[in-house]
Amino acid sequence: MVVRPLLRAVIMGPPGSGKGTVSTRIVQHFALKHLSSGDLLRDHLQRMTEIGVIANTYINQGQLIPDDIMTRVMLSELKKLHGYNWLLDGFPRTVPQADALDKTCQIDTVINLDVPFETIKQRLTARWIHPASGRVYNLEFNPPKTTGIDDITGEPLVQRDDDKPETVTKRLKAYEAQTKPVLDYYQKRGILESFSGTETNKIWPRVQVFLQTKLPEASQQEATIHR
Repeated sequence: MVVRPLLRAVIMGPPGSGKGTVSTRIVQHFALKHLSSGDLLRDHLQRMTEIGVIANTYINQGQLIPDDIMTRVMLSELKKLHGYNWLLDGFPRTVPQADALDKTCQIDTVINLDVPFETIKQRLTARWIHPASGRVYNLEFNPPKTTGIDDITGEPLVQRDDDKPETVTKRLKAYEAQTKPVLDYYQKRGILESFSGTETNKIWPRVQVFLQTKLPEASQQEATIHR
């Protein structure tokens, strides 16, 4: 019996870089288990678990959740994925988190979406939502029929605080300060693969080709399914 090596991957990229879209496509095409730190935290907050209560106190004060809490949450979930190929999203975000992860398992590859900050600013600040339904519009490629008005209800659209220009700039600067050391950490390890561009649909095919070299068996299975 041949034992197939498992893929342990991390995806990184600033807010608005298309990380969610690329992660979804990776999961669909390569059948990886997707573990998102944001999704996990939201689940803990919703259920008000011990972790959720602690995390909530930091969030309410506008502070980052400490490394030890994030590490505890993520590593606990990773234990459930033993024997699977997986993709981590949103973790590690700091060098201490990367160190803690290294002590638990060997990361094979880190996919970095290198999208210019100016592109991200344009992308995020063009986003408006209909609060009641969650419908999202983008003034550049999916605008409402009438500026500032929801197509279906005729109610006004709003811009989330996170998408306002000054907030986007702060978020991008915070990401760069926090995450650049992590990218350097993985670069030194020789496992960082950066994909530069301004359009997700042009970045994705290069990510897909790269992962086919890591998971050739999954690629063959997919090709068979789509014949």
